[in-house]
Amino acid sequence: MSESSNTTVETPMRKTGPLNYWGWGAGDLVGAGITAVTSGWMIYFYTTFCGINIGDAGGIFAISRFFDAFTCPLIGYISDNLRHTWIGRKIGRRKVFLLIAIPLLPSFALMWTAGHTFYYYLFSYLFFELIYNFVLIPWETLPAEMSKDYKVKARFAGARILCAQASAVLASYLPTLIINHLGKDSANTFLINGAIFGVLASLVIVLSVIFTWERPYTDAEKQIRPAPLNLARTLLIPFHMFRDLFSTLRIRAFRQHLAIYLGGYISQDVFNAAFAIFVAAVMLGSTLIISQMMTTMYIVQFISVMIAIRVVMKAGPTRAYALAIVAFIAACLLCYAFFLHRPAGFGDAIASIEHNIFAGFGKASPAVLFWLFVPVILAGLGRGTLNFVPWSVYNYLPDVDEAVTGQRREGIFAGVMTLVRKLSQAAAIWMTSKLIGMGGYVSGAEVQTPHALHVLVLVMVAGPIVVMLLGLIVALKFHLNATTHAVLMDEIERLRTGATEPATPESGKIVEDLTGWKYATLWGRGR
Repeated sequence: MSESSNTTVETPMRKTGPLNYWGWGAGDLVGAGITAVTSGWMIYFYTTFCGINIGDAGGIFAISRFFDAFTCPLIGYISDNLRHTWIGRKIGRRKVFLLIAIPLLPSFALMWTAGHTFYYYLFSYLFFELIYNFVLIPWETLPAEMSKDYKVKARFAGARILCAQASAVLASYLPTLIINHLGKDSANTFLINGAIFGVLASLVIVLSVIFTWERPYTDAEKQIRPAPLNLARTLLIPFHMFRDLFSTLRIRAFRQHLAIYLGGYISQDVFNAAFAIFVAAVMLGSTLIISQMMTTMYIVQFISVMIAIRVVMKAGPTRAYALAIVAFIAACLLCYAFFLHRPAGFGDAIASIEHNIFAGFGKASPAVLFWLFVPVILAGLGRGTLNFVPWSVYNYLPDVDEAVTGQRREGIFAGVMTLVRKLSQAAAIWMTSKLIGMGGYVSGAEVQTPHALHVLVLVMVAGPIVVMLLGLIVALKFHLNATTHAVLMDEIERLRTGATEPATPESGKIVEDLTGWKYATLWGRGR
């Protein structure tokens, strides 16, 4: 059922505009917004309001990723292979999944009700993860379906990340608004927050369905009639699915991209998982202060993305990545410095402004304001760019794959990206929670031992720094940019017409560097 474009002439792409960029980008409320809610608040909610110890809370994330290990690539594989079916042609191989998910996304609220068992929280989380996968994997493929132009794809990436950061601001600040009405110790804060995000997620996916389209059919593709799906073909689906899954790792640029992606995102997962506990246990802050500090960080992330868009376009993703790491490392080190040298009376100063740091200007001392704002501002500057850099090049990776395979496999790449993201997030949160628990942290205890606090801070600081530096090492060897992509697309057009030699030795070297394959083995000849 794989599709090849060896002998077909592609139909001209439709023109895209602001409504398409922002209509599609708004869909990352599901990706970044929901992720910000879960990574920022889930561990805190489970341990504070649900009576679940920190190890079991991390275990929920870990178990769900075994579930994702099958569902993510399966959705990507099915989505790719629906193109020549009745559903794919009449509804859309990507959009059919989005339409199924739209009425089910409000189920996000079910995860945020207190007073249930471990198994309730586990299965409510698994159910929503399946719906989340139905959205995110097909949705991520759409820019690559809608355009081949580097600048157009860059606009999609920019719109996506700006929407993502805006949704993260909402994810952090909305609890503040709810707390002002319900009080800082109400579990219903999180239920209302989850319900609002679930409904908003449905609405933005409706926009994505309306303002996007899938790759048009060529005349030759319109004549394709897929073989009927019998028992033998059905039983082979898992084999073909995992074959396609692992085949993506044969693409050098994709392997490098994953390392860069994981360096930026795992560092944030570790920081997020520990930060709320750090503010509560070390800075002696309440849920309101946690929400306000996160809001500040995400607002700065939004600004950082706008800066990063210009830096990536002018200086390239590698330099932007390096600058982001410097800012985030500085933030982590400041958090450690606060732990070692916390100002005397800091807790009393927090209480004096009634745990409302936004209202603390003019009341709190400059030293208190420094520790409340400067670390999260620096973290936001780094994190926004770390978020943007991987997605600024992601939409071009199916083009690199097409040079190797002669196929368009956006779905399987989206499936792999979603799977890797979820596995890495779960591993990071599980490992962070385990290490904090092993250090002696006791969920719900008003006072923690000095050793437990030291382990908490070390995990929150050292973990992100190590992971980011590993990502930087790989980033220095990553060469996919506007110039090399243009060369790649020219060579793909030549390969489509049957070429076996590059236009020039230099273009051949560029394509071989991006793909990791010799030119003579491209376009499916090296299987």
